[in-house]
Amino acid sequence: MSLIFYYSPQSSATPIHWTLEELGIPYEKVHIDLKAHQNKQPAFLKINPNGKVPVIVHDGVAIFESAAIQIYLGEMFGVEKGLFPAPGPKRGEAMKWIVWCNVSLGEAAGRYARNTASWVPAEQHNAKAAEAAKVEIDGLMRMLNDAVTERKYLLGDSFTLADLHLTSWMSYLPMMGVDLSPYPAIAPWVTRCTERPACARGD
Repeated sequence: MSLIFYYSPQSSATPIHWTLEELGIPYEKVHIDLKAHQNKQPAFLKINPNGKVPVIVHDGVAIFESAAIQIYLGEMFGVEKGLFPAPGPKRGEAMKWIVWCNVSLGEAAGRYARNTASWVPAEQHNAKAAEAAKVEIDGLMRMLNDAVTERKYLLGDSFTLADLHLTSWMSYLPMMGVDLSPYPAIAPWVTRCTERPACARGD
């Protein structure tokens, strides 16, 4: 088996790095320097035309988009490790949360950041769009808070790659100006997840 992981630290590649460490499978790391625009070089664009990390190349097949990679690794390697459900409703539940993270939460957080962040020119900020995004994020975070209030982990009593994927995003939201204190169940859940030894190994 050949598995190559293209990544940059402190990016959306972080949850995939953590996942690979949790799975304990052999892989090769290739650091892509985003500041040097290595992600826009022809050699990398042949692997991912989107010009983004993360990407894995498994036995010669390139897979990009972090949610897709997470689900793929879960299906390929996570079931026997107890980190991803076998086919059935529980797997659907895991997929639901992973996709929700990228599509629902990720889109709202990105919209908020684009209209508030210092790295976006002030003349491009839209206060009404930022406020609408903030309201949407609040609703989504309350939904997540309720889910981990009722259960130890998202799918029940056992940690899965769904917990890993969402937990990785919780460190980025405060950087975007999102206050997590109104959601009291989230911090203990994040702690339960990030105390796992593999978390420290996967930047």
